[in-house]
Amino acid sequence: MKLQVNVRVITMDAELEFAIQPNTTGKQLFDQVVKTIGLREVWYFGLQYVDNKGFPTWLKLDKKVSAQDVRKENPLQFKFRAKFFPEDVSEELIQDITQKLFFLQVKEGILSDEIYCPPETAVLLGSYAVQAKFGDYNKEMHKSGYLNSERLIPQRVMDQHKLSREQWEERIQVWHSEHGGMLKENAMLEYLKIAQDLEMYGINYFEIKNKKGTELWLGVDALGLNIYEKDDKQQLENEKKKRETIEKEKEQMLREKEELIVRLQEYERKTQKAEKELSDQIQKAMLLEEERKRAQEESERLENERLAALQAKEELERQAADQMKSQEQLATELAEYTARIALLEEARKCKEGEVEEWQHRAKEAQEDLVKTKEELHLVMTAPPPPPPPVYEPVNYHVHDNLQDEGTESSGYSAEFSSEGILDDRNEEKRITEAEKNERVQRQLKTLTDELAQARDENKKTQNDIIHTENMRQGRDKYKTLRQIRQGNTKQRIDEFEAM
Repeated sequence: MKLQVNVRVITMDAELEFAIQPNTTGKQLFDQVVKTIGLREVWYFGLQYVDNKGFPTWLKLDKKVSAQDVRKENPLQFKFRAKFFPEDVSEELIQDITQKLFFLQVKEGILSDEIYCPPETAVLLGSYAVQAKFGDYNKEMHKSGYLNSERLIPQRVMDQHKLSREQWEERIQVWHSEHGGMLKENAMLEYLKIAQDLEMYGINYFEIKNKKGTELWLGVDALGLNIYEKDDKQQLENEKKKRETIEKEKEQMLREKEELIVRLQEYERKTQKAEKELSDQIQKAMLLEEERKRAQEESERLENERLAALQAKEELERQAADQMKSQEQLATELAEYTARIALLEEARKCKEGEVEEWQHRAKEAQEDLVKTKEELHLVMTAPPPPPPPVYEPVNYHVHDNLQDEGTESSGYSAEFSSEGILDDRNEEKRITEAEKNERVQRQLKTLTDELAQARDENKKTQNDIIHTENMRQGRDKYKTLRQIRQGNTKQRIDEFEAM
């Protein structure tokens, strides 16, 4: 019968013991651990042990546990730790147990100074850790000294400030009371959201050398690979002051060049637009001029017709007057003939034919007179023709309008869009939690001002000096990441070899 092997696995909040067979693989042991603690997001974690040379090593899941270089102890000692870190904890960590394990591991890394954390951030994170453990602050329950047994601030930070433990606890208590109503799980998540912006968060460091033999660090994290100088795990390879100055000047020149090109393109576009508008205006003016000429000709034609109508009217009036005179003359003659008939009764018979002829002629004249009166009446009662329309002269201001548009064109600008372009480097666009959260900004600024009065400048570490310089120049891990990824691969390799 094969002897069983005793194994102890230490998680961040518990110790588990198992008895495994000699042929048990790393995956079988790992599955047993995650099943015991109820973890489903297993891809972030691994089992870590110390090998016979004293180096921390990750257990290979595809090999037997007994076949790996685990230090021979009884029981065999393993740590269950996060091996890989998400890019954004708020979007990728789902299970509460996953968030809790990350929270405890990151908190331990900050308190042990494996992850550098500035003083003001350490106090704010400490208040979230207290909220995650005790819940809402209560004066009756949380008396003075309720944090005595808690480890909340890195020892480095405490040594750098002339504050007693009670004064530190008092500051954490003040911020603890600010988190009222926040669930413990949310407090852990807020802790991680701020901690993930720290320069050394989630990075595994490996010692390397370049061709010159310079000792360097290779940093591996969720955002990629980075090279660090031996004494500086925060500052990246091309963040040297001289290089930075040259890069900034180069970037400024490139920006100015791009802005100038954009402005020239915009000016050319506006010029072409203005020329097209001028051409359209001129064509429109020519069409309007033709319309004006046609309208003027029509007006002249109507005026001529009006004058002709007036002349015709005058002629009709003259003819009517002549006819009136003829009528009076005929009446006089008729009276004379009647008198003659009375006087010359005797001669009537001989003159009868002549009289009848004259009577017939008188009747025809009478009918013509009636027709003439009717025509005259129609002419007199008809309305006069309308006067011709009066057209105002058209004024054109094409040249003035063009001048106005030309004046405005000097202030135009343009923006180029990159929609539709595949982008698989979203991490370069990220900003820190403090930048996007005004509440965290105010809290950190308040804490910075408070701690500045008690800080002992003589106890600053190398990491403190680097962090201060980064803050002074407005750098954070994402801005640095964007900067080091500029240029091509050959450029970066040359810089690495020149370090």
